[in-house]
Amino acid sequence: MNFEHPRRSPWSLFPAQRSTKIVRENLALSPADKWKDDVWPIRPPTPWDISTDFPYPRVLEYDVQEGTWLRLDVNPKSGDIIFDMAGDIYCLPSESYIRVRDSQARASNVVFAHPVLLGVPHDSDPHFSPEGDRFVFRSDAELGVENIWVRKWVGCVLENLRPDEHGIVSDELREALAMKVEDESMLVRGVKENPERKRRRLLREGRHGAQRITNETYRWVSDARFHPSGSKVIATKWYTSERSLGAGEGWQYDVPSLSGNYQVEVGAGKRIVGRTLPPGWSSEDYGNQQIGPEQLIWRGEDAVIYAKNVRDSNGVFTYSKDVHKGIYAIFSTNLTTGKTETLVPAFPGGASRPELSRDGKTLAFVRRIRDKEALVLKDLETGTLHDAWYGLTYDLSTVSAPMGTYPSFAFTPSDDGIIIWADGKIHIVYLSVNGRGEKVAAGDPAMIGFTAHIEKRLAETRRSVTDLLTLETQERQRVHAFEGLKVDAVGARAIFQAAGVTYVQRVGGSPSADAEKVPVLHADAPYYSPTFIHGADDLVLHARWSNINFTTLEFANLTSGTAYEVRGLPLGRYYSPAVCECVGNRRKIAFVKTAGDVLTGNVVATANPGIYVGDFTLPSPDSSDNIVVIEHLRFVPSEIDLDDKLDIRFVQKNAKILVQQGRRAFVVDLAAGPDAFGEYVHQDLAQGKMSTQIAVSTQEEAGSGKAVKAGVVAFTERYHVYVVSKSLPDVPVWTKPGNATRGVARLSLDGGHDIAWSRDGKRLFWFLGPYLHSIEISKLDQCSSEIAKDGDTFGIACIVKLLQYQEVLVDYPTDIQRLKEEALISHRRTSASSAANADVLIIANATILTIEDETVAEVPIRGGALVTRGGLIEQVVEGHNLRVPEGATVIDAQGGFIVPGFIDVHAHWASASGEGPYPASSWEHQAFLAYGVTTVHNPSTDTVITFAERSRIESGQIIGPRVFHTGTIIYGAGNAEYHQDIVDDAEAYSALLRIKVEGGPASFSYKNYNLPSRAARQRLLLNARNLSMLCVPEGGMNLDWDLTYIVDGMTTVEHSIPVPKLYDDILTLFAKSGTGSTPTHIVNYGGAWGEQLVWATEDVPNDPKLRRFLPHDHLEDISESTARPFNSFALFNTSASTANMVHKGLRAHIGAHGENPIGLNYHAEMWFTKQGGLSNYEVLRAATSDAADTLGLLPSLGSLTPGKLADFLVYPPGFDLLQDDIRGSRSIRYVARGGRLWDAETMREEWPNKGRKQALPPLNED
Repeated sequence: MNFEHPRRSPWSLFPAQRSTKIVRENLALSPADKWKDDVWPIRPPTPWDISTDFPYPRVLEYDVQEGTWLRLDVNPKSGDIIFDMAGDIYCLPSESYIRVRDSQARASNVVFAHPVLLGVPHDSDPHFSPEGDRFVFRSDAELGVENIWVRKWVGCVLENLRPDEHGIVSDELREALAMKVEDESMLVRGVKENPERKRRRLLREGRHGAQRITNETYRWVSDARFHPSGSKVIATKWYTSERSLGAGEGWQYDVPSLSGNYQVEVGAGKRIVGRTLPPGWSSEDYGNQQIGPEQLIWRGEDAVIYAKNVRDSNGVFTYSKDVHKGIYAIFSTNLTTGKTETLVPAFPGGASRPELSRDGKTLAFVRRIRDKEALVLKDLETGTLHDAWYGLTYDLSTVSAPMGTYPSFAFTPSDDGIIIWADGKIHIVYLSVNGRGEKVAAGDPAMIGFTAHIEKRLAETRRSVTDLLTLETQERQRVHAFEGLKVDAVGARAIFQAAGVTYVQRVGGSPSADAEKVPVLHADAPYYSPTFIHGADDLVLHARWSNINFTTLEFANLTSGTAYEVRGLPLGRYYSPAVCECVGNRRKIAFVKTAGDVLTGNVVATANPGIYVGDFTLPSPDSSDNIVVIEHLRFVPSEIDLDDKLDIRFVQKNAKILVQQGRRAFVVDLAAGPDAFGEYVHQDLAQGKMSTQIAVSTQEEAGSGKAVKAGVVAFTERYHVYVVSKSLPDVPVWTKPGNATRGVARLSLDGGHDIAWSRDGKRLFWFLGPYLHSIEISKLDQCSSEIAKDGDTFGIACIVKLLQYQEVLVDYPTDIQRLKEEALISHRRTSASSAANADVLIIANATILTIEDETVAEVPIRGGALVTRGGLIEQVVEGHNLRVPEGATVIDAQGGFIVPGFIDVHAHWASASGEGPYPASSWEHQAFLAYGVTTVHNPSTDTVITFAERSRIESGQIIGPRVFHTGTIIYGAGNAEYHQDIVDDAEAYSALLRIKVEGGPASFSYKNYNLPSRAARQRLLLNARNLSMLCVPEGGMNLDWDLTYIVDGMTTVEHSIPVPKLYDDILTLFAKSGTGSTPTHIVNYGGAWGEQLVWATEDVPNDPKLRRFLPHDHLEDISESTARPFNSFALFNTSASTANMVHKGLRAHIGAHGENPIGLNYHAEMWFTKQGGLSNYEVLRAATSDAADTLGLLPSLGSLTPGKLADFLVYPPGFDLLQDDIRGSRSIRYVARGGRLWDAETMREEWPNKGRKQALPPLNED
């Protein structure tokens, strides 16, 4: 789901309208006409064909008698039905429904649906021309972006692509079918398709002779409808903003002739119904409007009808809206006069999916009525409404629905019926005309039975195995992600943070010297924000964090090994300390203070954030006092953005402070002093249009009153490092080809972060994983001609030869190694036999579920024992076979259940997105463990920050579950911080390598987040194979894209498919594909969220365990909830669909999305997963072994199998995990991760360091 924004905005309440509302549109130049869609994509795509450039070695064939979300049309002449199903298009001859009114014929009236369009491309939205001789459809054929195509129509029987021996078939198709197996085998083997093979493939697929109507390469188009003239169509063109859900617009396109090779220009077409803006918005804001017209149809020659979400009236889409109050309304706009009228208001129950009768007099649409979904008829002459049928499936007006809020339907040629999909079937709703001339329902609707043969080519599912066992059982583990890079004056040394420890690395040399720890006063505390001291080569300054005392600054002498504590600072959160570049020991110091945040709390020391400056004396090596005192501390008002990453340092000795943020570098003039209002003069040096970090080398004129000028501007944009030697401070630097800043050069081959200049401005440094890169800026002259000529990658092919890099080696003892050592110390054994078993922990007298059995149940071992040694499971035995070795620790389970530790496959937490710059202990991670989650997988993080956090957990600085994640999302929408085009293989490889290199062996997954191009998604999948990475895409929003994720072999679909109730076409495809499912009912797509049910039925704020582990303001936030009718919770249909697929072979997983309250909601998600028909054991399997299997971790964890990591949960006696209410799974006695055992009620360590407890920052007022 799209959670890169606030989840909700206030719901507007629109009163019922008593009469049709007519609005005169402004006929002057509209905001849409003033707005230019010229930013995204950044780079145009390179050639690709989704059918031939990506292998599909598997074939899945099956028959169905039902389908999911079948969008259909009826031929206006012949009455043939055409519909899409599972990405292909089928037809039914008119005889399929003409006879069903006869009850005897109805019983046997099951006909075969003929395939019209097949193949790898995903096809949908078929609609006939007014004469019935052509049809248009949506397809991602060729490049993989959904466009509108047109093809001739010759009748359902003749269109059959797979006729039996009695069917009519052309010689061309017969030949093509005969070569099908050989042609497809050649594609799988990588043999490039020649023109003849392509012709045969297009014949077999039914797209030979089809022509493009649209040519979009980034925006996508859906649901095209012919104009009455047949010469043009109107369709919905979808626009993403910073968010990846689309806002619709009505666009008109010319329909080409089917003879000849018609070329359509990229972006061709004409906007005829744009988005309207909320009050106060200007044309500059137009691209941020997230709501627009959808489902457009023609009304005569010069008017259109469409549906639009009117509840999100402030331009921001919100989830979990109230469908009963109504969300969509239906409008009509006259294109000549510009007048718009409301045909059907939103209240009650909404109104969407408009369709017109053949005579144009009756509007049909769908809406919610009580617990029913109704097909409603409105006579456009009398205004009368008639409910025609209450048997529809619930609409999807509650979500962003580019697949339509309801499947398209159509009137029969004579207007005596409506053909419509509902509950997996196609139906005919019979119509007659009443005494007022209005169309009304006539009798009971009838089902139009069909059998369809589905034929899908599937890619291999992206699977790989990570040897976690070897990684965690070795003595030491490496750090791969480094932060806080600074460089000394001449670029000889670098200083940085590695897993909460400050290191200095000498630059260059062969072989490279190892990184050295900086001397500290508290070796067990985390340190951050290091920097060198100008003119004092032996000294460095960094910050120490305490969960109780917050920030303390420390100096360290690298030569003597002495550390000095800074006194004189009030309690507070400080970072980015800097010392003036002055002469002598008397200096000024500056740093940034922040207010509270999620991890450190919002209760203590939150006042007056900003820049502070003070005076102090540098520590002397001769001094016997290890104390440095700051004096005359004062606040400096400034324009810093505390929500952005920032770095400060002094320039012109102590006269000015240089502030460098994501998109701005400026100086604050201290020497000039404040004005009459207490404000300081600011001078901009550089700006970035899409940058995420700016670092400038400065040119400083002598004298405190002189200006500071930017020399070379370095910046990161879209994960790469760039420099530009000449830039204007008020003109943002940018790298979009064709619009790039003149002279910009790309320095990074695959990416980089934490850019830092040597103080002399001669060398630039950055990190990518454990590799420290640098370049002498003067050498760029050697590539000046290549830089000037390369308007796409800005000279990197030449510049890469100038780069220097060295690998930085930092490691730490693994948790298992520490556990062994701690166990030996805590037991204080004297005999050799006792010492040999000091690391043995036995949980005896237990009821053990190993979760090794993949069937629906497993017989537990009652009275059994779980034996662990050195953090690994040694054996699982029945009680009478237990032999307790001398020196082992034994805990009596008192008959309680033991199961493997739970895995949250879709977890989120604040620190993973860079919430606060401080290395505080995480209440979130502690809460995960307290509720039994021993492994988390986060599918949306900051790559560097979260791999650094993982190292802090593994090194023992903080307590938490085993952390895995995808790194930063590979994002398709227009957010400058995250967007990636993936237009070629090089970009795909770099995007994945940037994630892989920061995590090393612990990095095994990435997230495609609504990339609109299937070609881009396929390029990533191909490169992921070579890097052994899994793909866990963002699902939920788009049914059609979700199906391509499955067909193309993505590892999972994260979030539920947006249609909650699935039928055999998708149930079978999904279950048999090998792709896993993480439905996240807790934030279910398609209705009210599961978490809202938790809030309404649980006393969350007063739960004693939650109050021990979560900030109380988080609990207060959900004190009050609003009751929702049970039928608003579509998650129960999602759960039923999931259970059906599990029983067909799907691997389902538990993912609680990090929703409040963390921990408890994981168990609520387990309960929601069970509601669809799974047993307790099947839910436990989803939470453990199935999750581990999908993530490639099953050889190391996920079941209680000897040799695996000892992650397990111990339940109190009296609770039966197999038979009792599974919501009781939250009541855990002990939790173990890698053999280390905690009391789950208090998170005091039970073994091997009994009684040890992690301190947390002061999170609460009480």
